[in-house]
Order: sequence, then C-alpha cells, then structure tokens
Amino acid sequence: MHRESCQNFIEARKFASRHIGPNPDEQAEMLRFLGVSTLDELIRQTLPEDIRLNRPLNLPPPLSEEEALSALRERARKNQVFSTFLGLGYGDTYMPPVIRRNVLENPGWYTAYTPYQAEIAQGRLEALLNFQTMVCDLTGMEICNASLLDESTAAAEAMAMCRSVRGDTFLVSPDCHPQTIALLRTRAEPLGIRIAVDIPAPENLTNVFGVLLQYPTSDGHLPDLAPLIACIHQAGAKAIVAVDLLSLTLLHPPGELGADIVVGSTQRFGVPLGYGGPHAAFLATLDIHKRRLPGRLVGVSHDIEGNPALRLTLQTREQHIRREKATSNICTAQVLLAAIASLYAVWHGPQGLRGIAQRIHSTAASLAEELSKLGHEVLSKTFFDTILVRVPSAEQVCAAGSAERINLRRFDETTVAIAVDQTTDDLGPILRSFGAPIDPLQRVTPPTPGKSFL
Repeated sequence: MHRESCQNFIEARKFASRHIGPNPDEQAEMLRFLGVSTLDELIRQTLPEDIRLNRPLNLPPPLSEEEALSALRERARKNQVFSTFLGLGYGDTYMPPVIRRNVLENPGWYTAYTPYQAEIAQGRLEALLNFQTMVCDLTGMEICNASLLDESTAAAEAMAMCRSVRGDTFLVSPDCHPQTIALLRTRAEPLGIRIAVDIPAPENLTNVFGVLLQYPTSDGHLPDLAPLIACIHQAGAKAIVAVDLLSLTLLHPPGELGADIVVGSTQRFGVPLGYGGPHAAFLATLDIHKRRLPGRLVGVSHDIEGNPALRLTLQTREQHIRREKATSNICTAQVLLAAIASLYAVWHGPQGLRGIAQRIHSTAASLAEELSKLGHEVLSKTFFDTILVRVPSAEQVCAAGSAERINLRRFDETTVAIAVDQTTDDLGPILRSFGAPIDPLQRVTPPTPGKSFL
C-alpha cells in the first residue's frame, strides 16, 4: 500500500474525520475562496470580539468513540429511575412491539418533517392523514394539522391564530398546566399581547380576544365546559381548549361543546416520556379557520390516472409563501412521533383505546378509594386519571414517595396530586407513601376493565 493511501486509511479511522465533513485540503480551498489564510482569521473577521472566546475550551482529554460510549454508560448507571405520577400532561404508556420494531427503530421513518416529495412518501402521508383524522374524531373538530412540537407551543400557536383587532388581552385559566402558562407569557411579550391568568367570568373578559381552558384541569378536575365556552362567546372571544386526548375516548369532545380551537399532545398514544420530549402535539379547529391554521396539512387528491393520492395542501397560508403576513412561522412538525401515535390508535382501534382509558380511570378511582380508607381526604370529585389528596405535610409524603422510588406531585403545602397512567400496575408504593402498612413485597394490583382487547 502506498504511503499516501495508508495515511488516508489511518485518517479515515479517526473519529473526527468520520464526523467532520471537510478535510484539510477542502478547508484550505474554501479559505482561499474567502480570501483568508486560516480559520482563526475567518473567525476574527466575522465574529464580534465582545462575544469571542479568546482561550481554549475547558475540555477533558479526548476519548475514542468506544471510550466515550463506555464513559457515558458508566455515568448513566448512576441515575435512579423512578416511576412518575406527576401528570401535568404526561403519562407513561406502552408502545406495541410491532410499532417499535417497524417504525421507531426503522431508519426509513426517521424524520421530524412532513414529506416534501409526496410521490415517494405516500406511506408517511397516510400515517399523518390518519393522525389528523384521529384527532378530529376525538376532539369533535373539523380540521387538524399534521402535528406541532408540544402542547405548550401549540397553545401559543392557537393564541396567535385567534388574535384579532378586538382587544390585546389573552386570558388563561389558572387551571392550565404551569409550563403552558409560562410559555404563553414568553411568546406573548414580543407580540404585544397581555396575558391575564384568571377565571373566565364575564367581568374578566373585557378587551379579551381569546381564552385558554384546560380539560381535564391541571389538578385533574373535569369542569363543565359548555357554560364556560358560552360565556366566552358571549363576550366576543374565541375559546381554546387544551385537552388530554386519551380522556376524550370517554368524555364529551370539546367540539360538541362549542370550542373554536383544541390543542394537546399525543404522547399518551404509545410515545415514550423521553425525559419530557419530543412528542407530537396537535391543533384542531373549525373549517372556517383553516386559512389561519398553523403547520402542515395533509389532503386527499388524485394522480394523473385518477387514483387517490395524498399531498400537502393549502400551503399558500404558510410562512414560506405568505412571508410576514402568515399567522405562524412554524414550518416543522413531529412526523415520526405523529406516525407512532396514529399507528397506536390504528393498532388498538376505538374499542381498545376506550378500554385503556377505562383502565386508567378505574386505577385512579381504586387509588382514591384506598386512600380514603387510610383516612386521607380525597378532594377530587370528578376526575379521569389525576386525584388531589389532602395530607398534613405534602413534603413528607413526597419524601416518602422518593424512598419508594416514585415521583409524586406536591400541589401545595397540604395537598398531593397523583396521576396514574397505562403502565400503573402496582398501587403499593403510592399507598405506602401515604402511610399504608403494606409489605414492600406485596403488590396491590388495580382493577383491569376491558383487559380482553388491550
């Protein structure tokens, strides 16, 4: 082997040369084209001095790829993995193995984006069309986009979508998730929108163009949406409802109750928690608002031979065409996760989804009953998966939960919130956290209605 070929072979085996595109010769050619001699000179000419780091990065000695993976695994082994009962829009779930193997672990599906070449992406487009249809069916709305980034940003998109010349205030129910309220404040400031966190009563709706409600609420309560939405409409504002999509298999859909826009996450449809993301969100609305709908939209058309074909539609409303006049500048999606959520719904079917939701609710109801037997006051009267429990010290209960390797939510000083999910199969750790004299080896299994088709 020639010396030059041998050197190239050695270079190819180095981590940096495999992961950094241009080689030294290519870098030199680009620098000559730009009229500079070194990368340092290029940086001095382009990067302002007041933000330039004039010293080497404080990095440890380099590791090989295998050494780096070994070090990361060693660090990860120090983590303590707890079961989480925090709720707040997140609930653990089971991904069917057929979806895990054929979609999540299949590089052919690896994209966050809606397909730009419809001709070669009919399968992904069909999964997204199913996603849109599933959301419309469950929310009672007429049109849905092909996913957004998460529930909080979807709520912000809905706020921008319903903004009009009427008023500059967006009212947010205090029952909304705290992360959504925080994001809305951030998004509203540069838009000149005033965020008011208050109950949607007539006296609070002056100069308000839109209202965000949570269903179920962040503390698990199931409010009667119909009179709230009627009150909002009477004031001339738009009603936006952030929902738990899985709960809508058992509850009245917001669309039937008069909602103008419905947002939420599909994380509970087979998508792992992933330390908080990513997950596919959605925004569904009425057909009359379709020209203001953010995000991509999959539609049904026909090819030149008259066969059904899928394509991205109504793109003239999007920012890459409408520019500064567009309602939203969102031009991305969570396509892989939206496909997983839609296939999860197809795999289980309407009856299976309803059975999963029934089991979750039965688990929450069983937990509420057991905690009442222990002498604790369960504050929740109507709920889907989340209950509030009054205790002498929420901090002590949560600390006991940590000892049981579970995460409980400290709602306030004397209240603990507990949210169960599809994977909750042992109530023992929760009950022991509240003082139940249960042997650590004893399992307390919740009821399982609908098990035959799960």
